[in-house]
Amino acid sequence: MHLLRTVPGGFVDDSEGVVRVDQQPAPIVILSSADTTLSLLAGVMPELGDDFPAVRLTNVSFLRQPASVDFYVDDVLAHARVIIVDHLGGQSYWPYGIERLVALAQARGGPQLVMFSGDLQEDPHLQALSTADPVFCHQLWRYLREGGRQNARHFMLSIAREVFAMPVQPEPVRVLPAATLYWPGGELATLAEVRGHWQAGAPVVALLFYKAHLQAANLASFDALIQSLRERGLNPLPLAITSLKDAFSLEILRQLCAEVQADLVLNTTAFAAASPGAETTFVLAGDAPVLQLITCSANRESWAGNDHGLRARDIAMHVALPEIDGRLITRTISFKGAAYYCERTQVDVVSYQPDHERIAFVVELARRWAVLRHKPNADKRLALVLANYPLSEGRIGNGVGLDVPASVVGMLAMLVAQGYALDSLPDDGDALMRQLTRGVTNDPVQRPLRPAWQSLSMADYRDELARWPQAAREAILQRWGEPEDDPTVRSGRFMIAGWRCGKVFVGIQPARSHDPADYASYHDAELVPPHAYLAFYIWLRKSFAVDALVHVGKHGNLEWLPGKSVALADSCWPELALGPLPHLYPFIVNDPGEGAQAKRRAQAVIIDHLMPPLTRAENYGPLQDLEREVDEYYEAVIVDPRRATLLRKGILKRIVEHDLHRELSLEAPADSEGEDALLTSLDAYLCELKEAQIRDGLHIFGQSPTGRQRRDTLMALLRYPVGDGRGANSGLTQALVRDLQLEAWIDPCAADWAKPWIGPRPEALQRQDTAPWRHLGDTRERLESLALSLLDQALEGRWPESKVWPHTVQVLQRLQQDVAPRLDACGAEELRQLQRGLEGRFVPPGPSGAPSRGRPDVLPTGRNFYSLDTRSVPTQAAWTLGQRSAHQLIERHLQDHGDYPQAIGLSVWGTATMRTGGDDLAQAMALLGVRPVWAPGSHRVTDFEIMPIEALDRPRIDVTLRVSGFFRDAFPAAMHLFDAAVQAVAEQDEPDDLNPVRARILRERDSLAATGMSLEEARRQAGWRVFSSRPGHYGTGLQELIDRRHWQDDADLAGAYRDWGGHAYAARTEGEAAPEAFGRRLAEIDLVVQNQDNREHDLLDSNDYYQFQGGMAVAARHLGGRQPAIYHADHSNPEVPRVRSLREEVARVLRSRVVNPKWMDGVKRHGYKGAAEMAATVDYLFGYDATARVVEDYQYAMVGAAYLDDAATRDFLREHNPQALSDICERLLEAVARGLWQQPGEQAERIERYLLDNENHIEGRNA
Repeated sequence: MHLLRTVPGGFVDDSEGVVRVDQQPAPIVILSSADTTLSLLAGVMPELGDDFPAVRLTNVSFLRQPASVDFYVDDVLAHARVIIVDHLGGQSYWPYGIERLVALAQARGGPQLVMFSGDLQEDPHLQALSTADPVFCHQLWRYLREGGRQNARHFMLSIAREVFAMPVQPEPVRVLPAATLYWPGGELATLAEVRGHWQAGAPVVALLFYKAHLQAANLASFDALIQSLRERGLNPLPLAITSLKDAFSLEILRQLCAEVQADLVLNTTAFAAASPGAETTFVLAGDAPVLQLITCSANRESWAGNDHGLRARDIAMHVALPEIDGRLITRTISFKGAAYYCERTQVDVVSYQPDHERIAFVVELARRWAVLRHKPNADKRLALVLANYPLSEGRIGNGVGLDVPASVVGMLAMLVAQGYALDSLPDDGDALMRQLTRGVTNDPVQRPLRPAWQSLSMADYRDELARWPQAAREAILQRWGEPEDDPTVRSGRFMIAGWRCGKVFVGIQPARSHDPADYASYHDAELVPPHAYLAFYIWLRKSFAVDALVHVGKHGNLEWLPGKSVALADSCWPELALGPLPHLYPFIVNDPGEGAQAKRRAQAVIIDHLMPPLTRAENYGPLQDLEREVDEYYEAVIVDPRRATLLRKGILKRIVEHDLHRELSLEAPADSEGEDALLTSLDAYLCELKEAQIRDGLHIFGQSPTGRQRRDTLMALLRYPVGDGRGANSGLTQALVRDLQLEAWIDPCAADWAKPWIGPRPEALQRQDTAPWRHLGDTRERLESLALSLLDQALEGRWPESKVWPHTVQVLQRLQQDVAPRLDACGAEELRQLQRGLEGRFVPPGPSGAPSRGRPDVLPTGRNFYSLDTRSVPTQAAWTLGQRSAHQLIERHLQDHGDYPQAIGLSVWGTATMRTGGDDLAQAMALLGVRPVWAPGSHRVTDFEIMPIEALDRPRIDVTLRVSGFFRDAFPAAMHLFDAAVQAVAEQDEPDDLNPVRARILRERDSLAATGMSLEEARRQAGWRVFSSRPGHYGTGLQELIDRRHWQDDADLAGAYRDWGGHAYAARTEGEAAPEAFGRRLAEIDLVVQNQDNREHDLLDSNDYYQFQGGMAVAARHLGGRQPAIYHADHSNPEVPRVRSLREEVARVLRSRVVNPKWMDGVKRHGYKGAAEMAATVDYLFGYDATARVVEDYQYAMVGAAYLDDAATRDFLREHNPQALSDICERLLEAVARGLWQQPGEQAERIERYLLDNENHIEGRNA
């Protein structure tokens, strides 16, 4: 057997480039990953005498790049007699460096090598690479792990005796306590001594930092923090610990916090103490909230100039992993700086230097959390803020999947029950919306006609403005002019939209911008919020003096304002607006990415909530009629051929009448062969539509689904396997298949439903339906019916015979013991944890994801969700799916176009990556022909391998990624990994037709060089394949244009998409403006694909899909002069991804959800918000057509008929949300005006009439 070898990628995730450490050789060289260790060792050198052998110290981080290692080996290490490596992380964290050191030590006459872990646990793999005596190696490891000046001195003496035979007597390792109290000036302290510095009755705040800082006297930042806490009326409890993973340290912390009744914990240690997915919730210190303070590994100047805020390693260590413990992400309090240069060891001794301004922000935030904890509920002031986008009075409370108005009413009722001071409450969500829209809103037309029930004086606004950093003041004045000219100002005061209900304010989040006539302003990614936006939040903080703020539902716009991605500065706009306020955020559980944005940029505590109830679409109206007629036809074929002929004609006529042949990518049949193909395709399509999963209404915060909604949602949670998929972890229909012994004929999670059924017909399935049983789709339908029946019985306590149904009973037991209790607990837990958060108590963490995609473990909701270790992307599971999806995509393109795609454009989102572990990135790597490499025994991605072209058995494909702003912020290492893979593939000596990546990069390099650009620079730019918005900015530039109708043609949309996303990301290229390069990539794209990882929503539920996929399509069409192939990849079933054309997917969603009476009845239960959902769907359908050109005339007509021509639905819209009715009318008429809906016939006139009637109704109501 001949094995084809892969080529290692040689990837190193490091943006610092090659470093040549400037040192002279010495006999002793010590490398450490910890600056505190280097500081400690440098500090004891004066005690060792002049005759001690020369020592060199350096940080491993300087030697990340292979070239840096090579320089250091040649310059320093090759001349040493002993090399000691104190390495944090396993061999996979520094593979090349360890490889060179081992080779050097094993060479003849090489130095002794001592290698051990910088962690509390010894690493046997590293130890095994040492060439020195194991006892000696262990002793050195223990000296450093215990730490302290005395142990550091005897660490050095041990080296002198062991390696140089010097007559010294090192003492045994001195064991130091794993945790100790500290106070400035006295170092080690007792609790009584610490209490002696406290103020009587003040809140107690535990402060945690690494014991290594104490041992290295690296304490300036913590001393400054302690002083600031005291000045703000808080009692610090400083505790130096080994690690939160150390059981003794953790126990001491908990004992001390319990004894002093700590109100809050400020933690500066890195990583997580808990393990992701642990069965029990990790609690650090009782119910005290834990604030994560960041000690930045860069200097202040580097941080100030870095739009990302932190390096990738700092994001993982100080942000992503601490979120697993439920910590509240705050700001960086210190930066690294050179304390002094140690001549003897030739190293810059580094210390953490405090940033007093950032410390003040964190301390004030801590103080406010302590106030929230102690203030009586009756005295607290709260704000519940509702998003409003687009800026229509029909879209207030625009939370994804959430009935925001009804949820707010439920929250208000909970607050009354808890003793908060509220006035009379609205009866329901519609009443709340009526109350809010009696006053000013974001509607500029209605604003002058409405009262403002609260306002902010110009003097108060000016006072706050004067406190801002100069750059922020200049930016807002330059962009928006003087505050007095703001259109929301009336009589010298800013009008504030919202309603005060006693000491609780329900507000409407202001617009990010006004509506200037020049639409080109929306191309400006520097758009700072207007004065009115800041005035709203200033009024909340200063005038109404809220104790806590609750943004209700995914998502508002605060966390997306310009500024650093994480570790914000005082000039970042989210901080300027929000300030150091306690912030809670009810957020849908399946969107960890955008929730993480609020956690990291707006110090939010997430209270995750359930997705809407889920159900099967089922067929209706003409689809139901067709399904019945098809069944009758196939029966008649056998018993009554004459009737079959008549039925066949009628069916074919109905198909064409309802344009179903278009959705099946078939022409109206011209012969019997075409008719047979159409009938076969229709049969499977009707089955697919009927079984599609859709949302059944909306979730109301604090309420678990009941009745049929509970039953159907539980079925959705049991449809796919979980975990290993074995036994009780099987999907319910899979278990039925095993018990019915049908495995040889069907996998209910992976089947072609159009295939004829040739398997057995068990009686249990025959009883489910009397309709004909022809194909696999019929079998699946019967399995679903039987599963629902058994699920109902199990919920009532009636169980099937375990001997007959052994596999099914296991799954039903999981339902009863685990899944159902989790779902039922969601509502109560959501309200309980919101209540706890508002009382200044700890909200427990929990995993996030799509429950119906095999993740019921994310329930119950009500938790402060976290995502995944960013270093693990793509995960091995994601890689498996990514390969399958890449194969399906290529096969579909071959089927449709007869050749391989050469250039593919793919959008990659941070939220989807967090849910799936990186399906999108894995798919892109598979298309490119590379695969990830994971560290042995770890889930961390360390490299990639280039698969040989012979093994691929196809050409490589040139993939351009347009990553979202949040992906850019959260996954910088993944971007660097993909970029490195592209560059490595481009260096492979392969024919142009098999490696278009190389061919195109070289061709573009030569073209750019011909313009006078250097060859090196031309090659750099030609290799860019990862693009996003500018650092600190988000979106695609399309939403504002389409929502506000500020565009004329493709050129406008393509230009906005290109310019907004035209920033390149590569090795040492962090967001360089590159619209021309991005435009060249877009012009070459012949296939655009968007992946969807779950069916808890669809592509007409969100504007993100049309913005990213549609935006790429219109840009490719305009810049390339042709319409690219556009596909949608359905990853909701990880075992079997499915690729459809975008037209097919839009048609599928339109039939199964958009005009489905079952879905419409579901949203109608929610009044105002249900009407808003319908209007939003029309917007997103229009947006997709404006960009991707995928909506047919008959589909617009279907929507118009269902939403407007149907009198009952039109009356519902007019009664509950008349502005939504106007929005729908206006959007459909815009489609006509722009030529998207080309032949509306009389329907356009009817819509104009509906709009006019409704406007008269609105005017009468306002009057």
